[in-house]
Amino acid sequence: MSGITRIPIINLHASLIVPIQGSIPDSVMAQLQEDVTRRIETDTASGLIIDVSGVDLMDSFITRNIRDLALTARLMGVNTVVSGLQPAVAITLVEMGMEIPGIKTTLNLERALEHLETLREEEEAEEAGEDEDELA
Repeated sequence: MSGITRIPIINLHASLIVPIQGSIPDSVMAQLQEDVTRRIETDTASGLIIDVSGVDLMDSFITRNIRDLALTARLMGVNTVVSGLQPAVAITLVEMGMEIPGIKTTLNLERALEHLETLREEEEAEEAGEDEDELA
């Protein structure tokens, strides 16, 4: 049995990073959604990265939990990216007909951070434009 009791949640540049590594017990995956949503609220995060680069096998339970976590974060106003999906895992998910609709994926953690930074800059530019319109 795995000694994992919780998945770490790292706060970096207004984003939360959730590194999922190896085989994760179902109970730990189930607890993750509560932990992340609590941290979104307390850390006022604007981005969430779920890094699965250390996962060699994603069953339907883990996939559903990741999808639900991403959708919940999006409902809380947080942009979400899944990074590091292994090629074999991606192929298996497609073959099984499993989808993660509406969730951005990136090749690795670096690209995920870049994507969230771009979104943050676009949102700031939109807000600045709205502020200028209000002053005019």
